[in-house]
Amino acid sequence: MTRAAEQTSGAGCCGSCVNYFTSAKFLLYLGHALSTWGDRMWHFAVSVFLVELYGNSLLLTAVYGLVVAGSVLLLGAIIGDWVDKNSRLKVAQTSLVVQNASVILCGIILMIVFLFKTQLLTLYSGWLLTMCYILVITIANIANLASTATTITIQRDWIVVVAGEDRSKLADMNATIRRIDQLTNILAPMAVGQIMTFGSPVIGCGFISGWNLLSMCLEYLLLWKVYQKTPALALKATSKIEESELKQLNVQKDSELKPTEGVQLIGEKDVTVFEPHQEKEISCSGRIAEPFITFRDGWVAYYNQPVFLAGLGLAFLYMTVLGFDCITTGYAYTQGLSGSVLSLLMGASAITGIMGTVAFTWLRRKCGLVRTGFISGIAQFACLVLCVISVFMPGSPLDLTVSPFADIRTRLMEGQPLPTALPADVSEISLTTGMHNWLNRSSSVNSDLEMSSDSVPLISVSLLFAGVIAARVGLWSFDLTVTQLLQENVIESERGIINGVQNSMNYLLDLLHFIMVILAPNPEAFGLLVLISVSFVAMGHIMYFRFAQKTLGNQLFACCGLKSKAVSNDSPPSNTSTV
Repeated sequence: MTRAAEQTSGAGCCGSCVNYFTSAKFLLYLGHALSTWGDRMWHFAVSVFLVELYGNSLLLTAVYGLVVAGSVLLLGAIIGDWVDKNSRLKVAQTSLVVQNASVILCGIILMIVFLFKTQLLTLYSGWLLTMCYILVITIANIANLASTATTITIQRDWIVVVAGEDRSKLADMNATIRRIDQLTNILAPMAVGQIMTFGSPVIGCGFISGWNLLSMCLEYLLLWKVYQKTPALALKATSKIEESELKQLNVQKDSELKPTEGVQLIGEKDVTVFEPHQEKEISCSGRIAEPFITFRDGWVAYYNQPVFLAGLGLAFLYMTVLGFDCITTGYAYTQGLSGSVLSLLMGASAITGIMGTVAFTWLRRKCGLVRTGFISGIAQFACLVLCVISVFMPGSPLDLTVSPFADIRTRLMEGQPLPTALPADVSEISLTTGMHNWLNRSSSVNSDLEMSSDSVPLISVSLLFAGVIAARVGLWSFDLTVTQLLQENVIESERGIINGVQNSMNYLLDLLHFIMVILAPNPEAFGLLVLISVSFVAMGHIMYFRFAQKTLGNQLFACCGLKSKAVSNDSPPSNTSTV
């Protein structure tokens, strides 16, 4: 009897495992992991490739960054509108094929350039090589735009449909997706970095092209399987007014804490914003004007969203140098941190980022979604206070007597070359997140770093990175909060265009942060950049606080007292009518 019970229990366990690994949710995770791994490898490698091609100069990388940011800023709403107007499967498959095909083509072109760079320099006075650079940046930008469309349709739409009406399941899926992002953001660049280090750039290009070819086929199959297992994906809202009425009923049923103004905003926006461009004459002038009308309507619709302040608050968090990008990494090298130390710090940041996803799911169950964002914002800002303190501690290069524009004036007005703060190999490493072994290429690089670490006190830079790493718990919890608010409050027929505009806002603030660094590139001004960054983070959280206050009123601070009610609001009760 006991043996039979054990066999039954084992069979049930195996059956549940098989059901999970064949479920639409797991297949969605697997497809996202493959897609994110390829994206992270490509984004890491293309910056390094452009640096190597242009003689260890950051010019091509800077141009590529500006083109990508500007394209998403201008075309985000149009891409989102295209996502809304077409079937889910068509959008997902088209964006997947365009993205991976563009990366494969870029890899092939880069291989040709690396192999025949000397010959290309002699043809047409070097103009053919310049055209290759332009072609690579253009195609890479197309790949990024297709990646934006994929992100909108999968992470902002498909995941909502797969989760169904269960908000707790939606929160868990959002957190899992973000954990996958955190892990691949560290592991993928390290993997491709090792291939490029011990092989060559040509081998790296070939590996990335081959990976994307195989990944595209697998992702295409996984998308089809998810679509087959989730019949609701085949149904897409056609009437904004009817959908708005259903949304209004769901909001009133699920949450008694939300005021009626937020619901009315959804309804009013649905009737007025998109009405003028529903019945448009098909003419040449109309087709030319349509992208501009879509751009305008998208931004107006975004402004009229009840979660507008929350989305804007998230965008303001992109205006910061307090992250593990090339800017902060380069500053760390000037302060004497070695590549091995930075690799440990990046690993710690990944761990705290995963802790943020865990904190999000726990806080949402205990305090509700809106309060989770408020608490996460306080936690992030409190940790960033360490970064503010680091500006005034021993070892900080802050010097207000040195003009932030000194380097620009030296280059433009006096015609002198800029002083090189770092060796060429180190500046190359500052663009990367995983190629730490490159430090071993030159003994002079290591000796310079050892000398700088002995001469510069590490109190300031230690406090800086302690604050950055600790703040990622609140950062990713806040990011997940705003993501789910957009998923729950934006009607289905506008998810694409609203999230497209949200991406545009994020890129706009990210672009401003790069412009800020260009205007003040010297280490003596980095402390000012830190203070400005913390100020923008504070403004972002103030905007979210205003949204939370309008949504919950005085009950915003009653977290513990409303514990049971917040939990009950996360998913509709069973055996109750939705009407």
